[in-house]
Amino acid sequence: MKTVRPFDILVPAVAEPEKFAVVSCDQFTSQRDYWDKLDEYVGDAPSALRLIFPEVYLEDGDYEERIRAINAAMYDYLEKGVFETLKDSYILVRRDTAYGYTRLGIVAAVDLEDYSYEYPTDAVIRSTEGVVANRIPPRLKIRKDAPIELPHVMLLLDDRDKTVIEPFYKRRAELKKLYDFDLNMHGGHLTGWQIPAAEFDAVMDAYAEKAKGFYGGGNTMVFAVGDGNHSLATARAHWKEVRKSLAPEEREAHPARYALVEIENLHCDGIVFEPIHRIVFGVDDSDFALHMSGALRGAGRLNMFTTNMKYSVAVSDNSARAIADIQDAVDAYISAHPDASVDYIHGMDNLHSVADTSDGVAIEMPCIAKEDLFDYVATSGNLCRKAFSMGEAEEKRYYFEAKRIK
Repeated sequence: MKTVRPFDILVPAVAEPEKFAVVSCDQFTSQRDYWDKLDEYVGDAPSALRLIFPEVYLEDGDYEERIRAINAAMYDYLEKGVFETLKDSYILVRRDTAYGYTRLGIVAAVDLEDYSYEYPTDAVIRSTEGVVANRIPPRLKIRKDAPIELPHVMLLLDDRDKTVIEPFYKRRAELKKLYDFDLNMHGGHLTGWQIPAAEFDAVMDAYAEKAKGFYGGGNTMVFAVGDGNHSLATARAHWKEVRKSLAPEEREAHPARYALVEIENLHCDGIVFEPIHRIVFGVDDSDFALHMSGALRGAGRLNMFTTNMKYSVAVSDNSARAIADIQDAVDAYISAHPDASVDYIHGMDNLHSVADTSDGVAIEMPCIAKEDLFDYVATSGNLCRKAFSMGEAEEKRYYFEAKRIK
């Protein structure tokens, strides 16, 4: 299918790959000590940490300086041969997480012309959550002068018969192994193999044709964005700017038109949906609890807590509806209280850690059933932002492979 294509993938050729690979930039946004410890561990070794902007540092006041340093590091790594180029390739990856799960994926390039976060749409690749417009410009500024991208975007297939990724993994002994190493900061283990491009193209074509019969007649949806909605939206916004200056024939193969992603099967046993919790800062906890109690209704229960108080309020027992209602209630409160803010926390341990060291009110969110995801997106559009997570924070995608966008 034309949406997915092999590309020249850059793989770090480094002595310490465990120092190169780092977790997604939008993780641990309220835990600066995580990133400080990672920085100390990496030291002077080549690392993706020097090529990304961890969002924990966004409010530090050195935004422009950091972006210049990131772009300079990218060009430096390219010039010094930190990356090996795999021509016209796909990569099969296996991720073993510290929580005992194994996930399989295919690293591939996808056409941004076939992606949309709007609804209704006939796009092949569809967002699963609403995109917050003001989160795109800062990311776009980072991407504007960057020569390469490092992906943490994960696209999902609703491949219940396991026909796309799993057969390649079963014959992995025949494939060229590219890397095999432990990930830092309790990230588990990562292994990668190069797979024949023509074979994967044929398998993907067959699956895409079959997917036309899913979710009602006339369906065009093949992929749902499992993680990295805002990163893919930023890549699309960047491409829309780049293509303005290109002739039609130049647009077909321009590297900025294609984004590097990891394709995973929603029905892989290693993909476990987790809730993304909320913590609201700058509020009086009893007043906030009273607001949430008045805004929410239903047969379910929502637990909230601070360092010394616990609250329980009614909420819908439909997980998707409950998540939307909670987000709407939080947004309404923050809109009326300018000093209030919200952060999104992966994992109950991290939620308790942040709540114990701040004045925030923690909200323990429900989890959506993954079997409902594709049908909901195809027929109803986006869930609210940060509606679910594919695993705990340490299980998020680590940056390792890269692709030129200039």
